[in-house]
Amino acid sequence: MNTLTSDEAEGSDGIYKNGNGRDKISPLKEVYSEQSPIGDKTLYQTISLPHNVGCEKTQYRTQYLTTLIVTIGGFIMGTTLGWTSPAGPMMENGQYGFQITDNDVSWIASCMPLGAMLGCPFVGSLVNKLGRKRLMIILTVPALFGWEMIIYANSVAIICVGRILTGFASGSYSVIVPQYTSEIANKEIRGTLGTYFQLQVFSGILFTYVLGSYLDLFGLSIACAIVPVVYLCLMFLVPESPIFYLSKGNIAQARLSLKYFRRPFGQVDQELNAMHESLAKTEREKIPVMEAFKTTPAKRGLYLGLGVMVFMQFTGCNTVIFYATTIFNATGSSISSNASTVIVGIMAVLSTYVSTLVVDKWGRKILLLYSVVAMGICTFFIGGFFYAKDHNYDVSSIGFIPLLSLCVFIILFSVGFGPIPWMLMGEIFPAQIKGIASSIVCMANWFFVFLATKFFTSLVALIYLYNTFWLYTLVCILGTFFVIFIVPETKGKTLEEIQLLLSA
Repeated sequence: MNTLTSDEAEGSDGIYKNGNGRDKISPLKEVYSEQSPIGDKTLYQTISLPHNVGCEKTQYRTQYLTTLIVTIGGFIMGTTLGWTSPAGPMMENGQYGFQITDNDVSWIASCMPLGAMLGCPFVGSLVNKLGRKRLMIILTVPALFGWEMIIYANSVAIICVGRILTGFASGSYSVIVPQYTSEIANKEIRGTLGTYFQLQVFSGILFTYVLGSYLDLFGLSIACAIVPVVYLCLMFLVPESPIFYLSKGNIAQARLSLKYFRRPFGQVDQELNAMHESLAKTEREKIPVMEAFKTTPAKRGLYLGLGVMVFMQFTGCNTVIFYATTIFNATGSSISSNASTVIVGIMAVLSTYVSTLVVDKWGRKILLLYSVVAMGICTFFIGGFFYAKDHNYDVSSIGFIPLLSLCVFIILFSVGFGPIPWMLMGEIFPAQIKGIASSIVCMANWFFVFLATKFFTSLVALIYLYNTFWLYTLVCILGTFFVIFIVPETKGKTLEEIQLLLSA
């Protein structure tokens, strides 16, 4: 058994040295070799932790708090997404001091997902070099510059550049935050913590809906710009992921990080040893990246990740987010459009919070199934309302249908297809290609967002609003079959067990 002798000490870099100052655990290749401490399963003692409910709640408290801080990156993304809904009418009313047309607003909305597409490969290429925490801090820079350009813009082009920058930060957070969350979480609460990202996204959207009802365009944009500043300050309070430290061979810092996340229990050796074994196995079995993508788990994970993102976007979610105010103006409802969008935002936040409570109890697959079926029913009824309205039927007595249907849509979307695709992205990919694969899926997702938002008005002009929503219903039907026959259940499984499930 390898143990530290009396003349061995831990260096400041986290590498153990003997009395002569020579590394006991030196280069990364040695760390991951069969003879290294990582390969030695007896290096750390197996320690059993208490499992009563009270202890578990105390143990998970730090993970909940850290995840709430880190997922403010999702809140930043939410403010970027939601800004267009209240800001669109303000821009058209001349609050910038120069003319902005309906087509300009469409491009301003669409620039955000284009910027997000650029952010995904940026993060994928640097996340294993710079670390998760450092990158999340760096990303506040383009977010702040983007909002500054939006606030002081003197042309549509400047607004679009600002939207690209804020979108760049948002797309980057959509890759890195779920990855960090999955790496720090116990498997018992990994699903719950995974839903916090979407909870923060909808909270950010609600933030813009509420403030957009009371503030002018300048005040709304200033409020959105404050959020990255708060995030920057809070991020210095959380540690780096233990997985990142282990990948760099810094065992001492990995232990300190894991102890932080497993408070108040100081014994983390059993879990750290398991992480060592997993990384050592990954290093031993490492193959060229292109060959790694040809493995069955990688191909199935990529197909699954792209599939859930397709159904997330083309069931009408971002149409509701970007154009909520416009949709309610078209209904002729007695409820003001601002009040309607705030109601939708509140429902989204509350229902996503419900998802955090049930996702590790009910499972991912059943929530996705309930979600897609309900969304299909809602879009069918919305399409029916607009069909009746466009064909001159009296709809005054059923003006509540768009609000009710959109609220139910958002509720069920927020429980299933809102948070779970982001959560799955942190679970389904092999460790060697997780960064690249997550970037590919996120890029595809933001491309789908661009298509869904930029061409929504063109689609409505071509096939009318009611047929557009019925098209969403058709997509929901296809999504139902996808969930039933393709999506596996990952509840309660470790990341290695999920890879075995995908390789079966």
